[in-house]
Amino acid sequence: MILTYLRDDFAHIPWPGMWDLPGGGREGKESPETCVLRELHEEFGLDLPAERLVWRAALPAMLDPLQVSWFFAGRITAAEVDSIRFGNEGQFWRLMPVRGFLSHPKVIPALQDRTRQALTALGWLG
Repeated sequence: MILTYLRDDFAHIPWPGMWDLPGGGREGKESPETCVLRELHEEFGLDLPAERLVWRAALPAMLDPLQVSWFFAGRITAAEVDSIRFGNEGQFWRLMPVRGFLSHPKVIPALQDRTRQALTALGWLG
């Protein structure tokens, strides 16, 4: 299962009404790890230890391919899922089956590609 959320449906944001993954832009000089963990907390109320980030890659940014973006894969527990407190960005969240996420027409395509890359590297995609 993949933790996802449905983006707000506002014309002024990128990918309105599309399924997205936790994440966002770095603040100040924070590390990519600190950024993704902060965003996970802000968006879902989860405090994941850095050791649970099991895969990472520096990739071209989706909005500006001349910039670098970091993509992470991590694990959360059932208890953590039960403790989710959805933030104020997006319409709602959902745990989506892997195959469903990878084939859903309303998932941001670059995130499908990045997720496939991570799951393949981890040996989690059969």
